[in-house]
Amino acid sequence: MKKKILIRIGSLRHGGAEKVLVTLLKNLPKDKYEVDLLLNLYSGKYLTDVPSWVNVMYLNRGEMITTNRPKDIPKKIYRVVYQRLLKKYPKILYKRKLKNKVYDIEFAAIHGFMDEVLNSPLRSSKKLMWIHNDLTQVSGYTPEKIRRFFNYDRVMVISEKIQETFLSLAKTEEEKSKIVRIYNPLDTQEILTKSEKPVISYGFDNSVPTFISVGTVFPQKGFDRLLKIHKRLLDEGFLHKVLIVGDGYDFENVKTLKTQLGVDQTATMLGFTDNPYPYFRASDFYILSSRYEGFPTVLFEAITLKKNIIATDVSGVKEMLENGKLGLITENSEEGIYVGMKKALTDPEFFQSYQKHLQNYEMPFNLKNSVDKIMEIIDNL
Repeated sequence: MKKKILIRIGSLRHGGAEKVLVTLLKNLPKDKYEVDLLLNLYSGKYLTDVPSWVNVMYLNRGEMITTNRPKDIPKKIYRVVYQRLLKKYPKILYKRKLKNKVYDIEFAAIHGFMDEVLNSPLRSSKKLMWIHNDLTQVSGYTPEKIRRFFNYDRVMVISEKIQETFLSLAKTEEEKSKIVRIYNPLDTQEILTKSEKPVISYGFDNSVPTFISVGTVFPQKGFDRLLKIHKRLLDEGFLHKVLIVGDGYDFENVKTLKTQLGVDQTATMLGFTDNPYPYFRASDFYILSSRYEGFPTVLFEAITLKKNIIATDVSGVKEMLENGKLGLITENSEEGIYVGMKKALTDPEFFQSYQKHLQNYEMPFNLKNSVDKIMEIIDNL
């Protein structure tokens, strides 16, 4: 008999957690599971990638509203009120939207859905959580709040740092046993194939080095820091370009900063593309300017494409870059980003030792192993 699974996530916009969830769904055997995917908002670039056998449901539809324009406010208020109502009175959601269906497993695909799944009126279902961020760096997540995740039957974490946080907060062996370290499913062959496509709409200038950074445009990603250091280095006479690929609620703020800094000619914000990999390939350096992360999957993409990497010392980076064997790890600060980028511009030969290791590097996992591990967790709940 197929296991019935309800998965909760906000939308399928262009984030790392959303991408790995869709990669997992694409690789699950449809004859083994019956999956209902419930989105708060029916929107996002990965909607079209969800396999047809997965039943997609939603509370609201339409694009995410990231501005406060007067005409958008009523719709924004309606969405918030409706979602809060269903969160407070989950029985209404389960009776009306889910038609009293009984699930074997309820699965929160990101940490923000902790309460929605824990407050489910279904007492018989097993509860599964997938944590992608270092919660010690996320506002509002006190040790007491993080301990509430132990109410789940299993908590999948994606890095050693996150695992250590949970193990240090666990009070019993049973709580410790609930924490499972997994590798995010990543289709390396797809990355390599997609990287061969031509670059569209961005003029690469081979005479100056280009730094690329890819991610959702949130303050967490530190694109503001990246642009400030870009300006500082230009002022010091170091010619180079910066390419930021991604979209998000902070996009307009970062774009405004770019203009204020006077770097519109040398820094480009490309917005979202469903295939960033040709841009990776055409750039000289990959830079991760994040303030915090869980396990930045984008670095595995950069490793797959054998890019010269500069990354701030956030959760997951030492583990992924093998303590600095595969790329340059800098202090998590503007000064750290400055030091890393300046090194790339003044001493590019320094990166040859990383290239040597990258050429012979094999991923510590593959797509099948990652999916099998998650299936094993689901099957044993």
